[in-house]
Amino acid sequence: MNKPKDFFNQNQVFTGKEYAQFLEREPHSGKRAQEALLSYHVKAGNLIRIRRGLFAVVPPGASSESYAVDPYLVSAKLVADAVIGYHSALAFYGKSYSVTHQFCALTHSRSASMLFRDDIFRLVLFPKSLREKNQELFGVKTILHRGCPLSVTSFERTLVDILDRPDLSGGWEEIWRSLESVEYFDLDKVVEYALLLDNVTTIALVGFYLEQHQNELRVKDSHLKQLEACKPKQPHYIDKYQKTTGKFNTRWNIIIPAEIIEQSWKE
Repeated sequence: MNKPKDFFNQNQVFTGKEYAQFLEREPHSGKRAQEALLSYHVKAGNLIRIRRGLFAVVPPGASSESYAVDPYLVSAKLVADAVIGYHSALAFYGKSYSVTHQFCALTHSRSASMLFRDDIFRLVLFPKSLREKNQELFGVKTILHRGCPLSVTSFERTLVDILDRPDLSGGWEEIWRSLESVEYFDLDKVVEYALLLDNVTTIALVGFYLEQHQNELRVKDSHLKQLEACKPKQPHYIDKYQKTTGKFNTRWNIIIPAEIIEQSWKE
């Protein structure tokens, strides 16, 4: 006979559907019985109800009130096709400059964001250009984390995605300092993905970033030229909120916030 304890030992965060599949061969395991079992374990302090249909297991001896649920496991279970990305991917790899309380997952779902305790979980649609080309999983890795396989964007894809959506990544200082903690990128993959994403402003910003870090990252001129060939035809602001402090970069045809060029945070 399957026991709930066996399931809880193997699944630190799980959905009601997964639990139902575990119990489906048991007698008297109808929907009402499953819900009753889950409610019992929540009341007993063995489980935390994160939201309807999503639960976290509380280890023996821990308190359900104070136990810190792994946010990456939560992100992975919010939707079936979740891919941890943007700044959250860097945080997962231990490369974020600051502690974050926002966790982003890419998905095909239009589900709403969720607040759980002090953390915000955002679901972000895969970029349209990737959906049109069936390339949503370009640069996505499967990594075993606490016994659960997670889909996470690679360093190369994350670099481009963060520059494409800085609004999801904590501001320019956080982006620059976090990316600079990554010692190696496969630059061929960076360029390939930037071109695949097909946003000229992002392509130019990736080019600018690689040029600014050409020595440290061993960027070849050929990498920069591939990106430069696809830069905007007209000057583009990379940050619509900082137009007054922007500086025009002639090579990339983009207007860049002064703080990025001067890296004022290093003063």
